[in-house]
Amino acid sequence: MQAANTLGELLTTLLDRRPFSRKLNDSRPITELCQALLSERIETSGLQLATAALEQFKQMAPDEKAAFFTYLNDDLDIDAEQVAEMAKAYGLERSAANFEALAAASEPKRQDLFRKLNQAPGATADLVAMRRDLLVQLKTMPDLSRTNFDLSHLLKSWFNRGFLVLRQITWDSPAAILEKIIAYEAVHEIHTWDDLRRRLQPADRRCFAFFHPAMPDDPLIFVEVALTKGVPGSIQKVLSDNRQPLSESGADTAVFYSISNCQAGLAGISFGDLLIKQVVRDISRDLQNIKTFVTLSPIPGFGRWLEEQSLSEIATLDDNITKLAAYYLVNAKNQNGKPLDPVAKFHLGNGAMVHLIHPRADLSQNGMSQSGGVMVNYLYNLARIPQNIKNYVSDGEITMSSAVKSLSKQGAKELGPEKTETTFK
Repeated sequence: MQAANTLGELLTTLLDRRPFSRKLNDSRPITELCQALLSERIETSGLQLATAALEQFKQMAPDEKAAFFTYLNDDLDIDAEQVAEMAKAYGLERSAANFEALAAASEPKRQDLFRKLNQAPGATADLVAMRRDLLVQLKTMPDLSRTNFDLSHLLKSWFNRGFLVLRQITWDSPAAILEKIIAYEAVHEIHTWDDLRRRLQPADRRCFAFFHPAMPDDPLIFVEVALTKGVPGSIQKVLSDNRQPLSESGADTAVFYSISNCQAGLAGISFGDLLIKQVVRDISRDLQNIKTFVTLSPIPGFGRWLEEQSLSEIATLDDNITKLAAYYLVNAKNQNGKPLDPVAKFHLGNGAMVHLIHPRADLSQNGMSQSGGVMVNYLYNLARIPQNIKNYVSDGEITMSSAVKSLSKQGAKELGPEKTETTFK
């Protein structure tokens, strides 16, 4: 981990941009500031314009932001006729000049604007927040998808794996980061500072997060890990206040029991698969007694599926609900032929195997409402991940243990032929 921290410090230093010491009082409308920024060639003036524009955007009301996004979407779009003309010229003569002209015409001005805005101090975080606001507007203004495409395209480039820094979060990490871990936890709520300490301080607990040098104190995504003896079957056991911590040498299993995305503005930009695989590799290197890597995952779509299939009543018994959960995870598909359950789709797409299913594994209000308390272990076997991904992508094949396969077949019998047919729609 020391090398990663050193690299992170180096990149953070290189990308550190101090805010302007003097107050910016440019009161021009944001559209005028953006037009001036697009035409500005002096770096210092460009930084001032970018800072003023971003500060003004942050103060806008939702309807003003919607108007600004419409400006980006329409006024800073490509000229389709010009692109067609340049494409025709390049088709007739594939010269470097024609290629450059076609490339320039094909890029919307808003992409150039986003890049220039990103020159300002703290601008990367501001643009991530801007996309969060854009995604909210997109729900009622679908035409803004063009602007969303351009901004997400740039964010994917700026947040590629080469820039991500893996850091372990400990009880000794800065308080500002610990506060964000509490706030961003999306799976199993952290209620108090003592609760957080129980997840970070004992020798059998780990937490890892990806950071970006432009946002060094704000995690992008983090995963909480429990080192256990054997594969646990309930989150109550993992998070018990009264459990006896294990020594590192006494554990043989690493359990990924919570993974939380922290930045709504980075939705659709995948970090989770990279994070889990990197943590598996690091733990394998540092703790050679850890041989098994599993998740203890929720099944968030299962409860709704039971209701849609009118199965809620027969799913009250542990035996029945386990069979139905296995069937749901293995067979219930969306219109694209992928697993209906979003967490299953994520882990299976990353090369994991459906390993074990546990009733009464999450007795919290949220756990009962979304899945009747059922949870599932996905197994990450480093040697098998590439083949599992290949089978999943090419054939839609879901890798599962023999126990899950048997439960799924029993679940099909519980459903009957009519309901098993409707499940595949």
